[in-house]
Amino acid sequence: MRLFSSPTTPFGRKATVVLHETGLIDRVEVVHVAGNAVDPGTMPINVNPLGKVPALLCDDGRTIYDSVVICRYLAELAMPQLYRAGPDLWDCLTLEATADGIMDAGVLMVYEARLRPEAMRFAPWVEGQWSKIVRALDVVEQQWVHHLNGPLDIGQIAMGCALGHLDLRHDVRRWRDGRPKLTHWWEGFAERPSMVATRPVL
Repeated sequence: MRLFSSPTTPFGRKATVVLHETGLIDRVEVVHVAGNAVDPGTMPINVNPLGKVPALLCDDGRTIYDSVVICRYLAELAMPQLYRAGPDLWDCLTLEATADGIMDAGVLMVYEARLRPEAMRFAPWVEGQWSKIVRALDVVEQQWVHHLNGPLDIGQIAMGCALGHLDLRHDVRRWRDGRPKLTHWWEGFAERPSMVATRPVL
């Protein structure tokens, strides 16, 4: 299999962490690409017409894209317990969606600064994205730390990648302030071998 990704995308990191956790990493070639909506660059538009990563080219020639779909596929191959059974599945998926929303907002903030000419940037829109992140982090601090401290699942992996992205791209905003329980969880989770192996570097 071939996974098209980028060293700094949190969504690609999520899929790569799952590869490590499931033991599938040796069965997949990770292909680093780069580009954006303005300039596709080396993005795998022949694999994913949306021109986004991650995208997984399977052994049978099928293409799977979007980190949610890829992670579920990889878990089905080797580690289905990443998606909790019964009613707990909905908590697992909701936490994943919360983390993905944090990543979405963080990436949009980066693109606003990187792709728009300075005269066209709209600061209130950027702050609106950060407000989404703040609200989500506050809810995680208040309601989700018990889940984060439970058995490993996709929600934890997604949240770890989201917080790693905030450290990488938005550290000056000090997301840890006022969130001691989430900070404590992150400090431990960040040292998992799968997280260390996929730690992004600018």
